[in-house]
Amino acid sequence: MRPLKLAIIAGEASGDALALRFLAALRDRLGERPLELRGVGDHGLPEAGLVPFFPQADIAVMGFSPVVARLPLLLRRMEDAARGVVAFEPDLLLTIDSPDFCLRVAKKVRARAPQIPIVHWVCPSVWAWRSGRARRMAPHVDRILALLPFEPAALARLHGPETVYVGHPLMERLGELRPDAEEQRRRDDAVRPEVLILPGSRRSEIHHLMPVFGEAVARVAAAIPGARFLLPAVTRLQPMIAEAAARWPVAPEIVSGEAGKLAAFRRARAALAASGTVTLELALSGVPTVAAYRGAAWEAILARRLVKLPSVILPNLILGRSVVPEFIQDDATAEALAGQLLAALADGPARQQQLDGFVEVEALMRSAGPSPAANAVDAALALLPAGRVG
Repeated sequence: MRPLKLAIIAGEASGDALALRFLAALRDRLGERPLELRGVGDHGLPEAGLVPFFPQADIAVMGFSPVVARLPLLLRRMEDAARGVVAFEPDLLLTIDSPDFCLRVAKKVRARAPQIPIVHWVCPSVWAWRSGRARRMAPHVDRILALLPFEPAALARLHGPETVYVGHPLMERLGELRPDAEEQRRRDDAVRPEVLILPGSRRSEIHHLMPVFGEAVARVAAAIPGARFLLPAVTRLQPMIAEAAARWPVAPEIVSGEAGKLAAFRRARAALAASGTVTLELALSGVPTVAAYRGAAWEAILARRLVKLPSVILPNLILGRSVVPEFIQDDATAEALAGQLLAALADGPARQQQLDGFVEVEALMRSAGPSPAANAVDAALALLPAGRVG
Protein backbone atom coordinates (compact mmCIF):
# COMPACT_ATOMS: atom_id res chain seq x y z
CA MET A 1 0.00 0.00 0.00
CA ARG A 2 1.60 3.25 -1.12
CA PRO A 3 2.08 5.74 1.75
CA LEU A 4 0.20 9.00 1.65
CA LYS A 5 2.90 11.68 1.48
CA LEU A 6 2.14 14.84 3.44
CA ALA A 7 4.36 17.92 3.74
CA ILE A 8 3.70 20.21 6.71
CA ILE A 9 5.12 23.67 7.29
CA ALA A 10 4.41 24.96 10.82
CA GLY A 11 6.35 27.95 12.08
CA GLU A 12 5.50 28.05 15.78
CA ALA A 13 4.08 26.08 18.71
CA SER A 14 0.42 26.94 18.02
CA GLY A 15 0.83 25.58 14.48
CA ASP A 16 2.46 22.43 15.84
CA ALA A 17 -0.57 21.83 18.06
CA LEU A 18 -2.92 22.14 15.09
CA ALA A 19 -0.71 19.82 13.04
CA LEU A 20 -0.79 17.14 15.74
CA ARG A 21 -4.60 17.27 15.83
CA PHE A 22 -4.66 17.04 12.04
CA LEU A 23 -2.36 14.00 12.04
CA ALA A 24 -4.45 12.20 14.65
CA ALA A 25 -7.61 12.74 12.60
CA LEU A 26 -5.81 11.84 9.37
CA ARG A 27 -4.53 8.55 10.76
CA ASP A 28 -8.08 7.69 11.84
CA ARG A 29 -9.20 8.39 8.29
CA LEU A 30 -6.40 6.40 6.62
CA GLY A 31 -6.71 3.30 8.77
CA GLU A 32 -3.90 0.89 7.88
CA ARG A 33 -2.50 3.02 5.09
CA PRO A 34 0.98 4.33 6.00
CA LEU A 35 1.75 8.03 6.21
CA GLU A 36 5.04 9.67 5.23
CA LEU A 37 5.77 13.11 6.65
CA ARG A 38 8.32 15.81 5.80
CA GLY A 39 8.48 19.50 6.56
CA VAL A 40 9.03 21.97 9.37
CA GLY A 41 7.69 21.59 12.90
CA ASP A 42 8.49 20.89 16.53
CA HIS A 43 6.71 20.27 19.87
CA GLY A 44 5.76 16.66 19.21
CA LEU A 45 5.78 16.62 15.41
CA PRO A 46 9.13 14.81 15.01
CA GLU A 47 7.88 12.22 17.50
CA ALA A 48 4.73 11.90 15.36
CA GLY A 49 6.88 10.98 12.36
CA LEU A 50 7.74 14.32 10.75
CA VAL A 51 11.24 14.38 9.23
CA PRO A 52 12.24 18.07 9.43
CA PHE A 53 13.98 20.00 6.69
CA PHE A 54 15.64 22.18 9.35
CA PRO A 55 15.03 23.20 13.01
CA GLN A 56 11.85 25.19 13.51
CA ALA A 57 13.76 27.47 15.89
CA ASP A 58 15.43 29.02 12.84
CA ILE A 59 12.13 30.64 11.81
CA ALA A 60 10.23 30.97 15.12
CA VAL A 61 10.70 34.71 15.60
CA MET A 62 8.20 37.43 16.46
CA GLY A 63 8.42 41.20 16.42
CA PHE A 64 9.84 43.64 13.90
CA SER A 65 13.41 43.88 15.22
CA PRO A 66 14.02 40.13 15.65
CA VAL A 67 12.68 39.46 12.14
CA VAL A 68 14.96 42.11 10.62
CA ALA A 69 17.96 40.74 12.51
CA ARG A 70 17.30 37.22 11.22
CA LEU A 71 16.05 38.15 7.74
CA PRO A 72 18.88 36.52 5.73
CA LEU A 73 18.34 33.22 7.54
CA LEU A 74 14.56 33.46 7.16
CA LEU A 75 14.87 34.02 3.42
CA ARG A 76 17.26 31.09 3.12
CA ARG A 77 14.91 28.85 5.09
CA MET A 78 11.99 29.80 2.84
CA GLU A 79 14.01 28.55 -0.08
CA ASP A 80 15.10 25.44 1.83
CA ALA A 81 11.50 24.63 2.73
CA ALA A 82 10.27 25.09 -0.83
CA ARG A 83 13.06 22.93 -2.25
CA GLY A 84 12.41 20.27 0.37
CA VAL A 85 8.70 20.12 -0.47
CA VAL A 86 9.29 19.93 -4.21
CA ALA A 87 11.90 17.20 -3.83
CA PHE A 88 9.59 15.20 -1.54
CA GLU A 89 6.79 15.26 -4.15
CA PRO A 90 3.98 15.09 -1.55
CA ASP A 91 0.34 14.31 -2.25
CA LEU A 92 -0.49 17.47 -0.29
CA LEU A 93 1.25 20.48 1.25
CA LEU A 94 -0.33 21.77 4.47
CA THR A 95 0.96 25.12 5.72
CA ILE A 96 -0.21 26.21 9.15
CA ASP A 97 -0.51 29.78 10.42
CA SER A 98 2.74 31.91 10.32
CA PRO A 99 1.48 33.44 7.06
CA ASP A 100 4.48 35.67 6.37
CA PHE A 101 6.67 32.57 6.13
CA CYS A 102 4.26 29.84 5.07
CA LEU A 103 2.56 31.66 2.23
CA ARG A 104 5.88 32.65 0.69
CA VAL A 105 6.89 29.00 0.75
CA ALA A 106 3.57 28.09 -0.86
CA LYS A 107 4.16 30.60 -3.63
CA LYS A 108 7.59 29.12 -4.38
CA VAL A 109 6.22 25.57 -4.38
CA ARG A 110 3.34 26.47 -6.70
CA ALA A 111 5.77 28.04 -9.18
CA ARG A 112 7.97 24.94 -9.27
CA ALA A 113 5.47 22.11 -8.75
CA PRO A 114 1.99 23.35 -9.68
CA GLN A 115 0.56 19.82 -9.42
CA ILE A 116 0.93 19.76 -5.59
CA PRO A 117 -2.35 20.75 -3.83
CA ILE A 118 -1.72 23.44 -1.22
CA VAL A 119 -3.89 24.04 1.86
CA HIS A 120 -3.33 26.77 4.44
CA TRP A 121 -4.87 26.35 7.89
CA VAL A 122 -5.81 29.52 9.83
CA CYS A 123 -7.07 32.31 7.65
CA PRO A 124 -4.82 35.38 7.76
CA SER A 125 -6.68 38.44 9.08
CA VAL A 126 -7.13 39.91 5.61
CA TRP A 127 -10.69 40.87 6.60
CA ALA A 128 -9.17 43.23 9.18
CA TRP A 129 -6.18 44.77 7.44
CA ARG A 130 -4.05 44.48 4.28
CA SER A 131 -7.04 43.06 2.43
CA GLY A 132 -5.07 42.91 -0.83
CA ARG A 133 -3.31 39.82 0.55
CA ALA A 134 -6.47 37.80 -0.12
CA ARG A 135 -6.32 38.29 -3.88
CA ARG A 136 -2.55 37.70 -3.91
CA MET A 137 -2.96 34.33 -2.16
CA ALA A 138 -5.46 33.00 -4.68
CA PRO A 139 -3.00 31.81 -7.36
CA HIS A 140 -0.90 29.67 -5.03
CA VAL A 141 -3.26 28.44 -2.28
CA ASP A 142 -6.00 26.02 -3.27
CA ARG A 143 -7.97 26.11 -0.03
CA ILE A 144 -7.92 27.97 3.28
CA LEU A 145 -9.20 26.29 6.43
CA ALA A 146 -10.85 28.94 8.60
CA LEU A 147 -11.25 29.06 12.36
CA LEU A 148 -14.03 31.66 12.36
CA PRO A 149 -17.46 31.29 10.72
CA PHE A 150 -17.49 34.67 8.97
CA GLU A 151 -14.18 34.13 7.17
CA PRO A 152 -15.38 32.18 4.07
CA ALA A 153 -17.73 35.02 3.08
CA ALA A 154 -15.04 37.60 3.79
CA LEU A 155 -12.49 35.81 1.59
CA ALA A 156 -15.02 35.42 -1.21
CA ARG A 157 -15.78 39.15 -1.04
CA LEU A 158 -12.05 39.91 -1.22
CA HIS A 159 -11.48 37.47 -4.13
CA GLY A 160 -9.20 35.26 -2.07
CA PRO A 161 -8.77 31.46 -2.21
CA GLU A 162 -11.69 29.14 -1.59
CA THR A 163 -12.19 29.08 2.18
CA VAL A 164 -13.88 26.42 4.30
CA TYR A 165 -14.96 26.98 7.89
CA VAL A 166 -13.72 23.90 9.78
CA GLY A 167 -14.26 25.17 13.33
CA HIS A 168 -12.12 26.53 16.14
CA PRO A 169 -9.99 24.33 18.45
CA LEU A 170 -11.65 26.03 21.42
CA MET A 171 -14.83 24.15 20.55
CA GLU A 172 -13.08 20.94 21.60
CA ARG A 173 -12.34 22.47 25.01
CA LEU A 174 -15.79 23.63 26.08
CA GLY A 175 -15.79 21.14 28.95
CA GLU A 176 -12.72 22.86 30.39
CA LEU A 177 -14.33 26.31 30.08
CA ARG A 178 -17.78 25.56 31.52
CA PRO A 179 -18.48 25.60 35.29
CA ASP A 180 -19.71 22.66 37.33
CA ALA A 181 -22.48 23.18 39.90
CA GLU A 182 -20.18 24.53 42.62
CA GLU A 183 -18.32 26.80 40.23
CA GLN A 184 -21.63 28.08 38.88
CA ARG A 185 -22.76 28.86 42.43
CA ARG A 186 -19.65 30.98 42.92
CA ARG A 187 -20.18 32.64 39.52
CA ASP A 188 -23.75 33.56 40.55
CA ASP A 189 -22.55 35.37 43.70
CA ALA A 190 -22.93 39.08 42.91
CA VAL A 191 -21.96 40.12 46.46
CA ARG A 192 -18.56 38.39 46.48
CA PRO A 193 -17.88 38.05 42.76
CA GLU A 194 -14.67 36.77 41.28
CA VAL A 195 -13.47 39.15 38.56
CA LEU A 196 -10.93 38.17 35.90
CA ILE A 197 -8.28 40.70 34.90
CA LEU A 198 -6.54 39.80 31.63
CA PRO A 199 -4.05 42.46 30.46
CA GLY A 200 -2.74 40.46 27.49
CA SER A 201 0.10 38.14 26.60
CA ARG A 202 2.49 40.64 25.03
CA ARG A 203 4.82 43.02 26.82
CA SER A 204 3.47 46.05 24.98
CA GLU A 205 -0.13 45.22 25.95
CA ILE A 206 0.81 44.75 29.59
CA HIS A 207 2.85 47.96 29.63
CA HIS A 208 -0.04 50.05 28.30
CA LEU A 209 -2.98 48.36 30.03
CA MET A 210 -1.82 47.48 33.54
CA PRO A 211 -1.93 51.06 34.94
CA VAL A 212 -5.46 51.82 33.71
CA PHE A 213 -6.68 48.33 34.65
CA GLY A 214 -5.36 48.91 38.17
CA GLU A 215 -7.32 52.15 38.48
CA ALA A 216 -10.47 50.47 37.16
CA VAL A 217 -10.07 47.62 39.66
CA ALA A 218 -9.82 50.14 42.51
CA ARG A 219 -13.11 51.74 41.44
CA VAL A 220 -14.88 48.38 41.23
CA ALA A 221 -13.48 47.32 44.62
CA ALA A 222 -14.81 50.53 46.18
CA ALA A 223 -18.28 49.81 44.77
CA ILE A 224 -18.24 46.06 45.61
CA PRO A 225 -16.08 45.52 48.72
CA GLY A 226 -16.52 41.75 48.53
CA ALA A 227 -15.09 41.46 45.01
CA ARG A 228 -12.03 39.28 44.45
CA PHE A 229 -9.75 40.00 41.50
CA LEU A 230 -7.91 37.17 39.72
CA LEU A 231 -5.12 37.85 37.23
CA PRO A 232 -4.01 34.79 35.21
CA ALA A 233 -0.43 35.47 34.09
CA VAL A 234 1.55 34.01 31.22
CA THR A 235 4.49 32.29 32.91
CA ARG A 236 7.21 34.07 30.95
CA LEU A 237 5.66 37.47 31.75
CA GLN A 238 4.64 36.80 35.35
CA PRO A 239 7.49 38.85 36.91
CA MET A 240 6.58 41.86 34.78
CA ILE A 241 2.88 41.49 35.62
CA ALA A 242 3.53 41.01 39.34
CA GLU A 243 5.74 44.10 39.42
CA ALA A 244 3.06 46.22 37.74
CA ALA A 245 0.27 44.78 39.92
CA ALA A 246 2.24 45.61 43.06
CA ARG A 247 1.60 49.29 42.27
CA TRP A 248 -2.18 48.85 42.14
CA PRO A 249 -4.29 50.31 44.99
CA VAL A 250 -6.04 46.92 45.27
CA ALA A 251 -3.82 43.87 44.86
CA PRO A 252 -5.10 41.11 42.54
CA GLU A 253 -4.41 37.44 43.06
CA ILE A 254 -1.88 36.27 40.46
CA VAL A 255 -2.96 32.93 38.97
CA SER A 256 -0.29 30.69 37.42
CA GLY A 257 -0.57 27.87 34.91
CA GLU A 258 -3.19 26.79 32.39
CA ALA A 259 -5.18 24.75 34.93
CA GLY A 260 -5.39 27.73 37.29
CA LYS A 261 -6.49 30.00 34.46
CA LEU A 262 -9.25 27.61 33.36
CA ALA A 263 -10.49 27.23 36.93
CA ALA A 264 -10.66 31.02 37.23
CA PHE A 265 -12.61 31.22 33.95
CA ARG A 266 -15.16 28.74 35.28
CA ARG A 267 -15.75 30.72 38.48
CA ALA A 268 -15.53 34.27 37.20
CA ARG A 269 -18.63 36.45 37.10
CA ALA A 270 -17.13 39.03 34.72
CA ALA A 271 -13.83 39.99 33.13
CA LEU A 272 -11.76 43.00 32.12
CA ALA A 273 -9.60 41.90 29.20
CA ALA A 274 -7.25 43.01 26.49
CA SER A 275 -8.69 42.56 23.01
CA GLY A 276 -7.67 39.28 21.38
CA THR A 277 -8.54 35.58 21.26
CA VAL A 278 -9.16 35.61 25.01
CA THR A 279 -12.43 37.47 24.37
CA LEU A 280 -13.67 34.43 22.44
CA GLU A 281 -12.57 32.11 25.25
CA LEU A 282 -14.53 34.27 27.70
CA ALA A 283 -17.61 34.29 25.47
CA LEU A 284 -17.58 30.49 25.17
CA SER A 285 -17.10 30.27 28.93
CA GLY A 286 -20.12 32.53 29.45
CA VAL A 287 -18.22 35.33 31.20
CA PRO A 288 -19.49 38.88 30.44
CA THR A 289 -16.50 40.97 29.46
CA VAL A 290 -15.27 44.53 29.05
CA ALA A 291 -12.51 44.69 26.43
CA ALA A 292 -9.81 47.29 25.96
CA TYR A 293 -6.86 48.07 23.78
CA ARG A 294 -4.11 50.60 24.34
CA GLY A 295 -0.87 50.97 22.40
CA ALA A 296 1.71 53.54 21.47
CA ALA A 297 0.46 56.65 19.65
CA TRP A 298 2.01 55.53 16.36
CA GLU A 299 0.24 52.17 16.65
CA ALA A 300 -3.09 53.92 17.05
CA ILE A 301 -2.49 56.07 13.97
CA LEU A 302 -1.45 53.03 11.94
CA ALA A 303 -4.42 51.00 13.15
CA ARG A 304 -6.92 53.73 12.22
CA ARG A 305 -5.49 53.82 8.69
CA LEU A 306 -5.22 50.07 8.14
CA VAL A 307 -7.99 48.41 10.14
CA LYS A 308 -11.44 48.87 8.58
CA LEU A 309 -13.70 47.10 11.05
CA PRO A 310 -16.60 48.20 13.25
CA SER A 311 -15.12 46.14 16.11
CA VAL A 312 -11.87 44.36 16.97
CA ILE A 313 -13.53 41.93 19.38
CA LEU A 314 -14.03 38.40 18.02
CA PRO A 315 -17.47 37.71 19.57
CA ASN A 316 -18.73 40.99 18.07
CA LEU A 317 -17.28 40.12 14.66
CA ILE A 318 -18.82 36.64 14.75
CA LEU A 319 -22.25 38.06 15.61
CA GLY A 320 -22.02 41.04 13.26
CA ARG A 321 -23.07 43.36 16.08
CA SER A 322 -21.61 44.67 19.31
CA VAL A 323 -22.40 42.81 22.53
CA VAL A 324 -19.01 43.06 24.27
CA PRO A 325 -18.23 46.70 25.11
CA GLU A 326 -14.81 47.75 23.86
CA PHE A 327 -12.66 50.78 24.56
CA ILE A 328 -9.75 51.72 22.32
CA GLN A 329 -6.81 54.02 23.15
CA ASP A 330 -7.94 57.27 24.85
CA ASP A 331 -11.45 55.89 25.32
CA ALA A 332 -10.04 53.17 27.59
CA THR A 333 -10.22 55.22 30.79
CA ALA A 334 -10.50 53.81 34.29
CA GLU A 335 -13.90 55.47 34.70
CA ALA A 336 -15.31 53.97 31.48
CA LEU A 337 -13.90 50.51 32.11
CA ALA A 338 -15.08 50.39 35.71
CA GLY A 339 -18.56 51.61 34.79
CA GLN A 340 -19.05 48.90 32.18
CA LEU A 341 -17.49 46.25 34.42
CA LEU A 342 -19.92 47.09 37.22
CA ALA A 343 -22.80 46.77 34.73
CA ALA A 344 -21.48 43.37 33.62
CA LEU A 345 -21.25 42.21 37.24
CA ALA A 346 -24.80 43.24 38.16
CA ASP A 347 -27.89 41.24 37.27
CA GLY A 348 -29.54 43.39 34.64
CA PRO A 349 -29.93 44.09 30.93
CA ALA A 350 -26.24 44.82 30.21
CA ARG A 351 -25.14 41.47 31.63
CA GLN A 352 -28.02 39.55 30.07
CA GLN A 353 -27.38 41.04 26.64
CA GLN A 354 -23.88 39.58 26.68
CA LEU A 355 -25.02 36.19 27.97
CA ASP A 356 -27.69 35.96 25.25
CA GLY A 357 -25.15 36.99 22.63
CA PHE A 358 -22.71 34.31 23.80
CA VAL A 359 -25.35 31.63 23.20
CA GLU A 360 -25.54 32.82 19.59
CA VAL A 361 -21.74 32.84 19.31
CA GLU A 362 -21.60 29.20 20.40
CA ALA A 363 -24.30 28.20 17.92
CA LEU A 364 -22.42 29.84 15.06
CA MET A 365 -19.13 28.32 16.14
CA ARG A 366 -20.72 24.85 16.32
CA SER A 367 -22.01 25.08 12.77
CA ALA A 368 -18.93 23.30 11.35
CA GLY A 369 -19.52 20.18 13.46
CA PRO A 370 -17.89 18.71 16.57
CA SER A 371 -14.32 18.10 15.35
CA PRO A 372 -12.33 20.93 13.70
CA ALA A 373 -9.41 18.57 13.07
CA ALA A 374 -11.58 15.96 11.32
CA ASN A 375 -13.24 18.74 9.30
CA ALA A 376 -9.80 20.04 8.33
CA VAL A 377 -8.73 16.59 7.14
CA ASP A 378 -11.89 16.18 5.06
CA ALA A 379 -11.51 19.63 3.47
CA ALA A 380 -7.83 19.01 2.69
CA LEU A 381 -8.19 15.48 1.29
CA ALA A 382 -11.08 16.58 -0.91
CA LEU A 383 -8.48 18.33 -3.09
CA LEU A 384 -6.71 15.05 -3.91
CA PRO A 385 -7.62 13.15 -7.08
CA ALA A 386 -10.13 10.35 -6.73
CA GLY A 387 -8.46 7.16 -5.54
CA ARG A 388 -5.50 8.90 -3.92
CA VAL A 389 -6.95 8.40 -0.42
CA GLY A 390 -8.14 5.16 1.13
